[in-house]
Formats: sequence, structure tokens, C-alpha cells
Amino acid sequence: MTQHIADGASADPVTVFRNIGPSQAETLAKVGIHTADQLRDLGAHEAYRRILQTGIRPHFIMYYVLHMALQGRPWNDCKGAEKDALRAQFDALKAEEADAGNDPELERFLNAIGTGLRR
Repeated sequence: MTQHIADGASADPVTVFRNIGPSQAETLAKVGIHTADQLRDLGAHEAYRRILQTGIRPHFIMYYVLHMALQGRPWNDCKGAEKDALRAQFDALKAEEADAGNDPELERFLNAIGTGLRR
């Protein structure tokens, strides 16, 4: 069973979770996730899907840090078969988003030439 931190504290910021600092909180805020409850309700996988949809470059560590945070575990506790399984989920998510036309490489290029985020 997964342990949840700060159950019932709807106004708590996402930084209430172990491993989520100001930088990751800022990234989550860009996709509309501001509170611990919002992140908990959405889950790590779907939260990361939203992050990918902004054009942010996929990063496996950020993906599994979200999973560990929601379980109240240190980020570096993810090892072995568990890490391999999360890697497979991460790779599948990247492929799904690429197939859906949510290509972070294209978004980075468009941002670099000044067209802004996807319209």
C-alpha cells in the first residue's frame, strides 16, 4: 500500500512532499498543479504527462522523483526492478505523447525561434 503524505491538507503546496523543491514546484505550477491534493489526485504519471505536453524535455529522474515523492520515499530509493518498471512506464508515456503529436523536440525548436508555446 502506498503511503501518502499530508492526507487531507488541501491547501498544502506540492513542496510538502519530500523531494519536491521550488524548481519542480514551479514546473508543476506551469501545468496547473499547485497543491498537494491536486498532485495526489492526479498521480505522478498523469502529472508528468501534463509536464511533457508543455514541451519540457523528458527527464526520467523527474518522472521517478514524482513517484517517490507521492510515496514519501527518498528519490534515490528507487532501484532495481522497481526502477526498471518505472523506466518502461516513462518510455511508454513519451511514446504516447509523441504519437499524439505532443513532440517536446518540436516545441523546444518553436520556442527557440520565438513562436512561444503550442497554440
